[in-house]
Amino acid sequence: MLAPNNLLKEHILMISLYDLTVVSYIRVLDATVGVLKKSEAHFKAQDLDLNDIVSMQLAPDMFGFPFQINSVRHHSLHAAQGILSGEFSPPEPLPELDFAGLVAVLEKTRKDLDGFSADEINARSGKPVTFKMGSMEIPFTADNFALAFSIPNLYFHAATTYDMLRIKGAPIGKMDFMGKMPVGA
Repeated sequence: MLAPNNLLKEHILMISLYDLTVVSYIRVLDATVGVLKKSEAHFKAQDLDLNDIVSMQLAPDMFGFPFQINSVRHHSLHAAQGILSGEFSPPEPLPELDFAGLVAVLEKTRKDLDGFSADEINARSGKPVTFKMGSMEIPFTADNFALAFSIPNLYFHAATTYDMLRIKGAPIGKMDFMGKMPVGA
């Protein structure tokens, strides 16, 4: 038997919008940068050309490696900015960058996320965020935008980055992808 909604609320884990977004974004960015650096060291030790990674794509109809990195950046930093502004759109393309340049993009993104305060993000909980792409608009609340759109997209592009490196032989595993997990009682 299902309990009425008011009873269910007592048993729901409460997490702040800031912890759901910025803290999670930082963890994914740190893990992705770690995966990139571990892979880079391996490829250099094997005398492999990092441009082969930068120019790769998993399938002919999928965007390539730089797009995946740009999307990790976009669905973290720009998602946080979108929560504040109430508006989010697809990413602008990055300039052409080598492997080190792509790593630097995510390192800068990580530092930029430190500029968001819990108070400013949490104040947007329940407020509107609209995804705009051309004439299409999808209305969300900030919380639903995070849960249904930015976080799934962030993990998709981080996982695709991981997969591209793994398929090229990088000695990375699930624990590398997961990064530093918040554990403890």
